Amino acid sequence: MGLRKFKPVTPGTRFRVGADFSEITATKPEKSLVVSSKKSGGRNNTGKMTMRYMGGGHKKSYRLIDFKRDKFDIPATVATVEYDPNRTARIALLHYADGEKRYIIAPEGLQVGQKVVSGDTATPEVGNTLKLANIPLGSIVHNLEIQPGRGAQLARSAGAYAQLAARDGKYATLKMPSGEVRSILTTCLATIGAVSNSDHANEVLGKAGRKRWLGRRPRTRPVAMNPVDHPMGGGEGRSSGGQPRSRNGLYSKGFKTRTLKKYSNRFIIEKRKK
Repeated sequence: MGLRKFKPVTPGTRFRVGADFSEITATKPEKSLVVSSKKSGGRNNTGKMTMRYMGGGHKKSYRLIDFKRDKFDIPATVATVEYDPNRTARIALLHYADGEKRYIIAPEGLQVGQKVVSGDTATPEVGNTLKLANIPLGSIVHNLEIQPGRGAQLARSAGAYAQLAARDGKYATLKMPSGEVRSILTTCLATIGAVSNSDHANEVLGKAGRKRWLGRRPRTRPVAMNPVDHPMGGGEGRSSGGQPRSRNGLYSKGFKTRTLKKYSNRFIIEKRKK
């Protein structure tokens, strides 16, 4: 699991830094766990563009990922570690003892042939899923639930992890990847270890075309627009456009957009660092 620096054979490969895919063990996904994925191109159900700069991209099929890990006390063997075009992390195919197959987010260090299990009887080893009440303090975890049984919602992208800092009554205190410290019920599930492909942050696409393959169209700078198109447009020459703001006039770069009455606000002990 590392990076590959390309030789400057073409302008596109001169600065390109990509993954070496050394951890990948299979090239074709499990057919029973793949569904079709339709692109929206940034359009809503009436055909109106509601998100700019989306469209094109390579055709992808969606891999069904088990974020709940609710097959308790049934051991599973890691069959393959695969690439997933829909996420930054790698995924692992599990073959359960009862014959079922499921995909999970692959943690760092997970090997083919390794046994993983979820439930109260599981040991705190990489790939195993336990309740926060049963995980030793100081452990590194990912795939965190916010509400019991809802499935993992936190620390799911490449290289992400949270650290279990303390337990007090029915709540556990965790330090999130953003630096935020928050309380989560000890009955919520979490998987031991950090998410795989931690080098993803150091990859360099190398050319604009690779961005198009991902389905992202060229983004126009607001300062380069006309006043009719954006609050920061217009002006003579290289005038910057004043206070940074969005297209509908909402201030950006420091303006807080989090809902004041969000249900999870009361669980935040320390806000993330700016």
